[in-house]
Amino acid sequence: KPFAAIYSTFLQRAYDQVVHDVAIQNLPVRFAIDRAGLVGADGPTHAGAFDITYLSTLPNFVVMGASDEAELVRMINTAVSINDRPSAFRYPRGNGLGVKLPDINEILEIGKGKIVKEGKKVAILSFGGRLQESLKAADKLDAKGIFTTVADARFAKPLDQKLIMNLCLNHEVLITIEEGSIGGFGSHVFQMLSEGGIFDKGLKIRSMILPDQFIDQDTPENMYKTAG
Repeated sequence: KPFAAIYSTFLQRAYDQVVHDVAIQNLPVRFAIDRAGLVGADGPTHAGAFDITYLSTLPNFVVMGASDEAELVRMINTAVSINDRPSAFRYPRGNGLGVKLPDINEILEIGKGKIVKEGKKVAILSFGGRLQESLKAADKLDAKGIFTTVADARFAKPLDQKLIMNLCLNHEVLITIEEGSIGGFGSHVFQMLSEGGIFDKGLKIRSMILPDQFIDQDTPENMYKTAG
């Protein structure tokens, strides 16, 4: 089965081929996208800020983002099982979190995220490697009496519309977070909610994305501080 293991920024150079040679023909090529998000010393030339945007716009693509190494194993297994369309899974530079790895045969249901922590007032919907930071933020909010749900979207395409709508209908605030630029996961969530008329019901919603700038070399931690 064909796999293309490549840095996010290197895949930019081949985008025309991704569209014409893979997506239009609906071929089951599996893209393993390294260097997702900000990458520290590799700097802006290697920062994977745009792949969520440029892949999620393509019809039939499955786009996944791993929150840790266990999820990455599941996404690799899931990609192996997808034989009717192209797919991609993205992961950051660096070490894993040390979590237990799942059974090699475990796969994900396409387009299904999961609730990681239950709350009431605020919902944080994370795509990719910001899940741990989302949980830390939720703990701080909980300490102030703002009980917060955290969900791992897993998929930028197709979106888990049922999960997202439930978060919207059962919380006052929805926050999306991703390691990517405008036009990516949060933008697709906003479009889905707009089409469903959810904004007419008074939901407060914000997105946390990478800013509209190239961020210079630094430690990943400092780069994300710069990104806000």
